[in-house]
Order: sequence, then structure tokens, then C-alpha cells
Amino acid sequence: MTQMKHHVIVIGAGSIGHRHIRCFGDTKRTAVSFVEPREEIRREIESLYPNVRSFASLDEISDWDQFDAAVIATTAPQHLTHAQAMLERGINVLIEKPLAVDVAEAEAFSRTAEAHGKVIAVAYVYRANPLLVQMRDAIRSGEYGKPLEFIAYGGQHFPTYRPAYRETYYRSHESGGGAIQDALTHVFNVGQFLVGPMEKIVVDADHQVLDGVEVEDTVHALARHRDGVMASYVLNQHQPANEMTMTVVCERGQLRMENHRERWRVCTAPDTDWRDFSLPVPLLRDELFVRQADAFLDAIEGKAAPLCDLQEGLQTLRMNVAAISSWRGGQWEAINHQCEK
Repeated sequence: MTQMKHHVIVIGAGSIGHRHIRCFGDTKRTAVSFVEPREEIRREIESLYPNVRSFASLDEISDWDQFDAAVIATTAPQHLTHAQAMLERGINVLIEKPLAVDVAEAEAFSRTAEAHGKVIAVAYVYRANPLLVQMRDAIRSGEYGKPLEFIAYGGQHFPTYRPAYRETYYRSHESGGGAIQDALTHVFNVGQFLVGPMEKIVVDADHQVLDGVEVEDTVHALARHRDGVMASYVLNQHQPANEMTMTVVCERGQLRMENHRERWRVCTAPDTDWRDFSLPVPLLRDELFVRQADAFLDAIEGKAAPLCDLQEGLQTLRMNVAAISSWRGGQWEAINHQCEK
């Protein structure tokens, strides 16, 4: 059977937009175009992918009826404007994280967006990891009892992986930058995925190392999730090791995702060894993004639900905003609890 061919427009071709262009192409299910106002970026991408069409602006596109999917990879304050424009053209949208920087704006978008009847997904790519899905399914099976704690620790040397961070959105909260909105938001979304929505949070954060910016690069947070699950989140963007560990302690077992080791583990009794679960073949560099792209296309075809839908992305945005507010104000912040997935 011939697989349906989708026509995808990627709006914004910075580092993450470039990756979406490459990874949607790697699905072999798409024709890909992109919009990027910076000529030097357009020329670079055109040289790498000769079959990809480029545009300097949305106004240059005349054949909108050919597109059925769009990836919104502009800066966070622009996400919803571009997403709304695509929905009004009848195009399904995958919106990069975070959904936005303003909760009220995102809630207003949410009240009208789903009436368009299109797939709306938010690009929290950890959800494309089959190992994380296995761990979530094991928790939900009930075999290990009720979740009691979620503990996340991670970090990396951000300048190594994003050397141009000083010239990007990262340099200000208003454009979606700082460790909370850039990196910790992924972990908030995983906590939500594994143990349910967050209900309150208190945060200590600081700018400790990264030069050329003033936003936080180190975050420590305590939180409560649904059903009384206690949580702690620790993340920095300056340590040498690139690692992420997320643990769920349940009544009858302890499950741990070690992202950097590509495995999840379970321990069910004192003084016993962990049981490890991994994939037969290690994930390639882009594989999570290719999986995310395939999942979005599957959702468009009605084969599956989005990995992270609009309401879940909105709930994670509430966590981001509450975390920043708590840090600035030095108090616990309650989170509007509307997502029940």
C-alpha cells in the first residue's frame, strides 16, 4: 500500500526548525518547505536539501491548498500567531515548546483553536522516546502501586550544544529563554506524562555560570502533583556531563529513566539488583525527532492521538509560568489544574 504523502511547511529555520526540516524529510512521508527571513540561513539549508522549497515570508506562498501540516518553530511569543494563521488555512499544526510565554494568550487560543477540527500538537519530544512510554505504561499498570514521588536531575554544558545561545531567544524570558522555559519545561512535561499534572511549585534559581546572558542557568524546585505525588526538579546548563535521570518511587517499586544511558530500570526489593530495559538498537541522533514527526503525521491520518496535545501543552506552560513567578516572588505558586490526561 502506498503511504500518504504530506506537504509540510516549517515556519522558522533556526536550529530546531532546521532539525524539523531534516527529520520530517527523513520520514519519507513528506514534501517539505520552509519559511525563513534570513537569506544566509535559507541558502545554507537549500544547499543541504535540494528538494526542499524555501520562502522568505508567508506572503510569498501562493499555493497554500497543497499544505496539510505546519511546524511552528519561530520564537515562543510568535507561536500562537503563526499557529492561528495555519489553522485558518485548514492546516494541522505542530507547535514547538513552549506553547507560548503568556498563559492568558494560550488559554484564549485554546478556547477557539480546537473548533477548527485540525490536529494541534506541542513538540515535547521526550514523549517520542519508546523507553519513556514503556516506563509510563509500567507505572499505569498498577503492578508497582501508587506513585509517591517524582525525582528529576539533569544537566549539560549548554555552550557546547548551543554555542550561539547569547544571540538567540535564550537570552530573555520574554522570548522564551532561560533554563526553565528552554530545558526544564521538557522535564515538567515528563513529570506530567508519568505521574499527572502539577498542582503547586516553589522554585529557587540563579544565573551562575553562562556568560553573555542574565537569565537563570540553574534551577532547584519542589512541587506537588496530582494525588499528593511529591516532586523535586534539579537542572543546570553548565555541568560537563550531559545526563538526565527521572525517577518515580511507587508503593511497591522504584522506576528510573536514565535518558543518557538509553534505558529505564526498576527495583522492587531492598538489596536487590535493578532490572534494566533498553532498545535492541541505540537511538540515532535524530531518531526522537523523526519519531515525533511520524507520530504527528499518524495523528493527521487518524491513526493515533497526538503525543502531546494542546491541553497538555497548555498545562506545561502553566508550570513554566508558575515556576518563574515562584522564583521571582519567593513563594509557592498554585497551578490551575485543568488537564486530566
